[in-house]
Order: sequence, then C-alpha cells, then structure tokens
Amino acid sequence: MKRLTVIFGTTISLLLGACSTTVEQAPGSKPSVVTTEATRMKVAGEKDWRPASHVVLKGDTLYSIAFYYGLDYHDLEELNDIKNPRLIQVGQVLRLFPSGATNIESAATEVNAAPLIKDQPRVVKYVYNATAMVQIDDVQNSNAKSYKVPGATVEVLPLDYKPGTTGKVVAKPAKVEPRGDSPVINTEEDSLQWAMPANGKIVANFSEADNRKGIDIAGKIGQDVLASAPGKVVYSGSGLRGYGKLIIIKHNKTYLSAYAHNDKILVKEGQTVSRGQKIAAMGKTDSSTVKLHFEVRRLGKPVDPSKFLPKS
Repeated sequence: MKRLTVIFGTTISLLLGACSTTVEQAPGSKPSVVTTEATRMKVAGEKDWRPASHVVLKGDTLYSIAFYYGLDYHDLEELNDIKNPRLIQVGQVLRLFPSGATNIESAATEVNAAPLIKDQPRVVKYVYNATAMVQIDDVQNSNAKSYKVPGATVEVLPLDYKPGTTGKVVAKPAKVEPRGDSPVINTEEDSLQWAMPANGKIVANFSEADNRKGIDIAGKIGQDVLASAPGKVVYSGSGLRGYGKLIIIKHNKTYLSAYAHNDKILVKEGQTVSRGQKIAAMGKTDSSTVKLHFEVRRLGKPVDPSKFLPKS
C-alpha cells in the first residue's frame, strides 16, 4: 500500500508514533504475584499468571526456575538452546513458553521496526516555517484513509492530499500481551484423581504464612513413596537445595507434584507413571528426620495438598 510522509527541506520526518509499554522486573526479585487460595482454586475463567520470560537471578538454577513456574526444565533447555542446564548466567533472559512475544518491550520494538520508509514513494515538501507547522497541525487533526502495521493501526495522508484538505497521521496504541498463549484454566485440568503418596502421620501441614509449601508425612527408611496422580516424571535428582533426592511429576498443563527427601529414586526423567505406582523409597536426604515432603503446585504455585488428597 502506498503511503505518505512529510519533508522539511532535506529532512524526512515520518508523522508516525507507536505507543508501547515496557514491563521491567526489579533486580534481585522474583516475579510479584498477588494471589490467595480462593483465586488459585478457581476452576474456570482464571488466566495463567506466568510471564513470557524470566530474568535469571543469583541462586537460580534451571531446575528451580522450571519448578517455580510449573514447567519441565527439558522444555526450557530446548526453548532457550541450552546445552548444559547447570550453565546459566545471572541476568540471562529465559523464554518460558514457545509462542507469543517474549515480553512487551520486544513486541513493541517489532512494531516500531516495521519497514515504513522504503515503500513510501510520495512525499509532500514544506518549508520549515510557521505556516508549514499550521498545515501539519491541519493534517494531524483531519480524517484520512488507514492501513495496518503489525500490532497497530496507523492512519496516513491520502496520496492526493493538498494543504487545507482533510487528512491526518495518527498512530493508535498497539495492544500487546505479555504472553501470546495465556490460557484460561478449565475444569478438565482440575479433574485429576489423587491418592496419598505414602502411609504415615502428617507431621507438618501446608501454611502460606509459615512458608510451608506442602505437607510432611513421617515414615520409615525404605518405605514406599507412591505417585499421587498419573503423569510424566520431569525431574529426578538432587539439584534443588533443601529437597534432597527429589522427584517431580507433571500431571497436565496445570498441575505437578513433588516428592522430596527420598532415600532411593526408582523412576527416570521422561517416564510415565500411574497413580499409586511406587516411585521412590522414603528417606531423610537433606532432612533431619525420615519423612516424605509432598507438594502440589498449580501453575507453579504451591497449593494445599489436603484439598486434593482423600479425606482418610
């Protein structure tokens, strides 16, 4: 489509401005999300809170980042072309999802970087003086035909524009989302059937106030640890500080569960497990007592396991 710009003498001035918003994360802080148990437990109409990217902070590992957002670290490796999951750097920006803009700033840059000059063969020349400025104001406050650039609607001068006739140049704000695939959580994601991950007395309950992200079940060395719900093992190892020998199972796009302080791990990453399947032997790795620390995470955020487990 042909377009038009305005020239003062030999200087080309494109009467186009795109409005954009840049979201910045404060150094040394995790993404700030204000949530309550009630909002997290909605089963319909809830948007995925997670951003499109994460800035690596001191102490972060690829494993902890994936766990924090409820993702598979193998997906982060592939998405960010990471050859060694142990080699990430502070300040490095990691994409969390494969589709959509990585962040608002980059999407806005893409809009502004659209080739708006090379295909504009027609120009109007004005002498730089007060009269020209009045004419330009007239252009900007008039009606014109319109065309689109990625993410924005821009109205420009018609090719037959003459001073004093109608026409204007306006850039409308581009509507850019932090993520291109922020899904609405549906009831199917919440229809999992959960089972107790181990037999024993619950010696510590979930508590947001006390930063207890799951429940602790006391037991004996070597006691069976069972998959609470069907899914795929996305992590098994000792790479998350404070969890000892840990297993993480991803059940669907919404939920994963974690089993910590094991003595022996009996499953491998990528393995599919069924509900009630033995996945580990209870232990006390990274713990002062023998116990299973069990977490349920919804979109990466810890939720009270007692709301999912059988009442008995």
